[in-house]
Amino acid sequence: MIPVSVVVMTRNEAANLPHCLPALKRFAERFVVDSGSTDGTPSIAEAAGARVVPFRWDGGYPKKKQWCLDRLPFRQDWVLFVDADERLGGALVEEIAALMAAGPRHTGYFIDGHPVFLGRRLRFGARNRKLALFDRRKAHFPTVPDLDVATMWEVEGHYQPVIAGTVGRLRHSLDHADDKPVAAWFDRHARYADWEAALRSDGRMRDLVAWECGARRWLKALFDVVPARPFLVFLYGYVWRLGFLDGGPGFQHALARAFYYWQVGVKIADARRRAEPPASTDD
Repeated sequence: MIPVSVVVMTRNEAANLPHCLPALKRFAERFVVDSGSTDGTPSIAEAAGARVVPFRWDGGYPKKKQWCLDRLPFRQDWVLFVDADERLGGALVEEIAALMAAGPRHTGYFIDGHPVFLGRRLRFGARNRKLALFDRRKAHFPTVPDLDVATMWEVEGHYQPVIAGTVGRLRHSLDHADDKPVAAWFDRHARYADWEAALRSDGRMRDLVAWECGARRWLKALFDVVPARPFLVFLYGYVWRLGFLDGGPGFQHALARAFYYWQVGVKIADARRRAEPPASTDD
């Protein structure tokens, strides 16, 4: 068994969990931390041999990821956070197994995610990258003052854990494949856009960027000030990263990502407009 504890956080993930859990069988323990699912998610997790832990958010901190680090009865020091719509291939599992057998050189590791969009695994275009594998004794998710963003509710937003040590990157990637209708993608990213716009509109995002490591910090800081971000995002994914080679799904994915950043920009403008004092009506 690979000496890593896997955490899968769920809420109504019956469509995705049967594709996620089988690849995790070789890990020493698997927790499915469920937020009151009503679609049979806990039963699916138990049938696959995972340990189901119920979670109910109290409306404050810690949010769900840090709660997992604080409260789960881990038997392993290393933790791997996997979303229900993520699928680990055999090469990635073997890489993690070899890493643990040899002894990790770093305290945490980034893992790339290949999007699966409109049923097609995209070979090109933009990918996501998250710090998902780390020594839990040397990691925490920072408390971000975002309780005013109601649409983000119980889970931490789009930011990485803070690691007390060096960070590496695994060579192999996982697939980010949501089997729910594409409307779920847009609903989820509309909530992310609410969160990102709220933090960018009043400067809170600068603190999160400061916690990033290495080149990621400077790239995110630069991206925050460049104009025409939706257009640049589209060009990056579709042209620079050769997304056009993935045909129609590649174009649609690049366009959807650009639409996300367009949403963020519009919501920032709206938030700043609403924060301005009302114009005087005196003559």
